[in-house]
Amino acid sequence: MAIYHLSVKPITRGSGRSATAAAAYRAAERIADHTSGEVFDYTRKRGVDHREIVLPTAAAKRDINWARNREELWNAAERAENRTNSRVAREYEIALPHELSKRARLELVRSFAAELANRYGVAVDFSIHKPHPAGDERNHHAHVLPTTRVVAPTGLGEKAALEWSDGNRRKAGLKPAKEEISELRERWAHLTNEALQSAQRVERVDHRTLEAQGIDREPTQHLGPAVAGILERGERSWLTARWQEEANERLRLAKEAGALEREHQQVRQSVLDLSSDLAAILREREQLKTRTLTPAQLREKARAEWLEFRNAAGKAVEKTKGRQHANEHAVPDASDKGKGKSQSRDDDDFSL
Repeated sequence: MAIYHLSVKPITRGSGRSATAAAAYRAAERIADHTSGEVFDYTRKRGVDHREIVLPTAAAKRDINWARNREELWNAAERAENRTNSRVAREYEIALPHELSKRARLELVRSFAAELANRYGVAVDFSIHKPHPAGDERNHHAHVLPTTRVVAPTGLGEKAALEWSDGNRRKAGLKPAKEEISELRERWAHLTNEALQSAQRVERVDHRTLEAQGIDREPTQHLGPAVAGILERGERSWLTARWQEEANERLRLAKEAGALEREHQQVRQSVLDLSSDLAAILREREQLKTRTLTPAQLREKARAEWLEFRNAAGKAVEKTKGRQHANEHAVPDASDKGKGKSQSRDDDDFSL
């Protein structure tokens, strides 16, 4: 089945690497470094199926042909940088589906290289390698080397947008470089699946992690042709033993990192929940403050209530006196003669 693999590696002076040496090795050519005086000759290297330099469409229309010369291109990349830790190139190492024909694999890599060239205005040097004779016969792969600077008529110009710091990218309204590389990984998967569909193949690749795909298994490890050949022949050596130990250690660390990340997310969620609860408590406290009266306000409220009560009591007394006065001067008729005494007693009781 087709396997997805795309890794992005910087080629930096700080790690002791040069763009001239990297390009010579991947293309199996001879390149002289005009700055250091070194000559990198890999013309005896075998296994390179195809090598090509792709320029942006705008540069091709302007007949900027100097960049099609591999030695001139990568010497320009070295000259353009003046720091000891400069990044002089990037490398995209990509796996090619063995289910595709040689021609289809070439067109797939060429399409990806053209998209990189036009997206960033850079020159892209790619080489397609055959599977190593001692390794897996399905291991067709490519090395794609874009320049870190845009192509200009007389050399390489300003840094490509992908090489800007995240601060400068943010000012320009761009997302962080890490997110953009994730988009490139997804784009490669899309182009690969389009090629497989055009070849009427049912296989598909997915750029996401196995966990994101819902697949419960450990990811495979890239062995490289030498180690793969030793394992294929059933040989055992200190090299394969050491590689196996390192592979196991990487898997263990990856699991621990995943567990720590999940724990970090849980703690973060707990902090957010506590923060939310604290905010609610503070809001309630502010509301209580607005409902609570000061001592002076309480005295004023008690005084108002006492005045209201006194006024009501005064009105009740006046009303009672009025009724008592009316009863004292009333003349009972015949029908009330039997009730007069009890009526007066009721009135006396009320007046008290």
